[in-house]
Order: sequence, then structure tokens, then C-alpha cells
Amino acid sequence: MADSLRDQLLKSGIVKQVREEQRAKSPSPVPRGGRPPQGKGKAHVPKPRRDNGEVDLAKAYAIRAQAEAAERKRAEQEAAEQARIKRERKAKIQKLLEGQALNKAEADQVRHFEYGGKIRRVHVDADQLSAINDGRLGVVQQNGRYLLVSQGIAEQVRGIDPHLLALLVDPQAVTDDDGVPDDLMW
Repeated sequence: MADSLRDQLLKSGIVKQVREEQRAKSPSPVPRGGRPPQGKGKAHVPKPRRDNGEVDLAKAYAIRAQAEAAERKRAEQEAAEQARIKRERKAKIQKLLEGQALNKAEADQVRHFEYGGKIRRVHVDADQLSAINDGRLGVVQQNGRYLLVSQGIAEQVRGIDPHLLALLVDPQAVTDDDGVPDDLMW
């Protein structure tokens, strides 16, 4: 039978010669103080430095965490600014509406209107009902209540925050006549 390549190389002596050359080229580590190195674990092998621009994983996570923290801080500041603006608008409208509400406790009629996708109502008397339908009075939503106010106050509320103006009829606007009168009582 034919010998394996390894066996043939060992017999020829080439392998021994290559091994001896490798030992001669690599210097053996010189132990400190003439004693062999002591220790229970593996010998410390320094990691090769990455000078080619790669960022190690820990730095990448640190950069990512820093970017996320900055984004959260920016979002919190933006939310705080929006809340401050909303508080200022609410305070302006509160001040504007003080003593301006024309609601009457003895009102006997109801004026229905759409606000926020739902049908809402405000209690009025006959004169107020005709004034609302003519556009001389408006309805403003404040703190869950619907307040009757003059047209001028309603326009000022629209200028501050248009979402709070619940109803202000424009008499010059072309209306779609649905055949149902506005003052119909149900």
C-alpha cells in the first residue's frame, strides 16, 4: 500500500526541516525573573487595534443611546411648548368670555347644531333662537358647556382658537335648503 503524504514527508525529512526553521524564526518568550509564567487562565493576548475607521460595538451602542436620549428630550420640549401655548389660549378665552355669556336659566327652547361630529344642543328663548339663526349670536364651547355669545365675541374666539367656536351662522352664505326650517320644534 501507498504511504500517506504525511508519512512520505516525515520519511524524507522535509517536515522536520520546516519545523526547525519555524522554531528558529520565532523567538521564545523569555519569562520574567527566569521563572516560567504562572497563572491559572489563558495568557492575556492583546486585541489588535482597529485603525481602519471601524467603531466597536460598545461605542456604537453609546452613540445610539445618546441620539435616542436627545430625540426624547427634543420631543418632551416640543410637547411642553405645545402645552404652554394651549394653556395661554385657554386663559385668553377664559378672560374674553368672563361675563359675556348670554345663556338664560329660564330658556324654554332648544337649538340643535353639529359640533365635533355629534349633534349638540343649547337652551335658548325665542329671541335668542332667531338671533342665532340670523348670525347675531354664536355658540362657544368652554369647559364642556356651550355658551351663547355675541357675534363679535364669537369672532374673537375664532381668531384665538377656531376649534372652540361651535356655531356661528353666516347669513350671506349660500345654504343647501333641505326643506326643514331652522326653527322647527321637535
